[in-house]
Amino acid sequence: MIIFIPFLRNDYVLVLAYALIIIFSFAVNYEKKDILFFLFGFVAMTVSEYFFIKTGVETFERKSLFGVMPLWLPILWAYVFVVMRRAISIIDKK
Repeated sequence: MIIFIPFLRNDYVLVLAYALIIIFSFAVNYEKKDILFFLFGFVAMTVSEYFFIKTGVETFERKSLFGVMPLWLPILWAYVFVVMRRAISIIDKK
């Protein structure tokens, strides 16, 4: 998903692309509590990134969410939470 960032310069188009990838992923393989992990990741990373950026440690040129960060960033992080959960589940099975 990260590879799309330099090619899709419109944050709203990028959010749509991410949404389609996530919907497809959930349609192909939905695991119990995926939505819970996604929502937790979305909220936690939106708040975390907001405060992280406000400290001046990190900056973005694309500021479509709250005027400080790209709209797609919390969505990307939220899906990372789901992917990490799935990876841990796979590791635990072995």
